[in-house]
Amino acid sequence: MTTPPAPARTAPAGRATLTRALLAAFLLAAAVDLGSLLVGADTGHLVAKPLLMPLLAAYAAGRGAPAALLAALLLGWGGDVLLLLDADAAFLAGMGSFALGHVCYLVLFGRRRTPPALGAVYALALTGTLVALWPDLPADLRIPVAGYSLLLAATAYRAGSLGVLAGTGGALFLLSDTLIATGIAEWPQLPVPDFWVMLTYIAAQYLLTAGVLRAMYGECRTTS
Repeated sequence: MTTPPAPARTAPAGRATLTRALLAAFLLAAAVDLGSLLVGADTGHLVAKPLLMPLLAAYAAGRGAPAALLAALLLGWGGDVLLLLDADAAFLAGMGSFALGHVCYLVLFGRRRTPPALGAVYALALTGTLVALWPDLPADLRIPVAGYSLLLAATAYRAGSLGVLAGTGGALFLLSDTLIATGIAEWPQLPVPDFWVMLTYIAAQYLLTAGVLRAMYGECRTTS
């Protein structure tokens, strides 16, 4: 009796190597993007930013991520690209793309339980932020910003149902977009404000991805 050929066992190792390479490429693109923002190299930012979410989505796909996560990341990519354009219509379209991404995240989180106290914290933070920002926001952006902020706060709250990684990612996503809103309202900004926006955003998307993958694999181990 002959043994079956060995190549079938090399596929998982090859796939693991590919996913590690994709993660390394994502981290490299993130470093280039953040470094470019720090030194004011606009070209580096324009090249690196559009690569971030496709690389992270490819990494997640290699790990067997659910379709809702991949859709959320690719919609984030759409928002990233649109926000590179200096036009009001592109900003609103980018916000819409991100909003659809948050819907995908909410679908992904499903009906998992999240502590009600955490919801109260996010509700207070959302209300306080909107009340403070409202007078300084452009009139035509007040309703879109409020609607998007509500959806974002819901994502941040529900992300906690998947554990600390995803919960932290959700909180950082909320922080990142709050920094953008304070810029729109022309509030005083941190030095190199775009750096802090992108740092919190990149960390948010990575931690949400890592949290989803960890929760998914944990559930697989539990049910197997």
